[in-house]
Amino acid sequence: MARNVSNTHKALVTAVAWTIGILIFFPILWTILTSFKTEAEAIASPPSFLFFDWTFENYVEVNSRSNYPLHFMNSVIISLGSTLLGLLIAIPAAWSMAFVPAKRTKDILMWMLSTKMLPPVGVLIPIYLLFRDFGLLDTRIGLVVVLTLINLPIIVWMLYTYFKEIPGEILEAARMDGAGLWDEVVHVLTPMAIPGIASTLLLNVILSWNEAFWTLNLTAAKAAPLTAFIASYSSPEGLFYAKLSAASTLAIAPILILGWFSQKQLVRGLTFGAVK
Repeated sequence: MARNVSNTHKALVTAVAWTIGILIFFPILWTILTSFKTEAEAIASPPSFLFFDWTFENYVEVNSRSNYPLHFMNSVIISLGSTLLGLLIAIPAAWSMAFVPAKRTKDILMWMLSTKMLPPVGVLIPIYLLFRDFGLLDTRIGLVVVLTLINLPIIVWMLYTYFKEIPGEILEAARMDGAGLWDEVVHVLTPMAIPGIASTLLLNVILSWNEAFWTLNLTAAKAAPLTAFIASYSSPEGLFYAKLSAASTLAIAPILILGWFSQKQLVRGLTFGAVK
């Protein structure tokens, strides 16, 4: 039986939700506003919110000093490449754990998740030496590999959760109709889990796009994504807040647009199987 909710309760919940949303988004909004200020206005005290002399000079200088299209393409290739490679590995792994579980399946899942608790700096030196010896430093393929390995536990866990919500009777019916393992995974299981797979893809693109530690330590110029592009505006002479904000806005704009247009799909995938 549905519970009646008063208009006052709805208004209160809506006001709280909007307040939390504004608080979360405010740092991004402040970064965008700062990018249109001069350096003097960016560090002025008290700061000005909307009433200042708006200027595009920071964007002009950032684009003249840096190769933004190169960094953007590096971020796109690295994010999509690592996510797609992770899905190719994780879909069969999650299928086997969900539908053909072994005695140690839960232990393996917990071990995979525990690797996310390891501080990245703890394995920086061995990975750096391996990249140096195999010629992978400052290469896109090197970053694709390392980001795939970093995000693989999350991909496997998410897909495993989605696959567990699919009734096993459907797969049994497909087997009775003569479907082989390949047909079962590709033509039966994958189409049914498209919302979950799509949300997993979107989430891991965002995680790879925002990854800074490995991109700053394993790249220099040729394969540097937008995170390295932002860091280049922090110099020994000091922080140039207006230019740093302009670079940050250019870096986060594509992922903000992606998140805005894909929010329904992302929410649908993250809540897949939660309501029966």
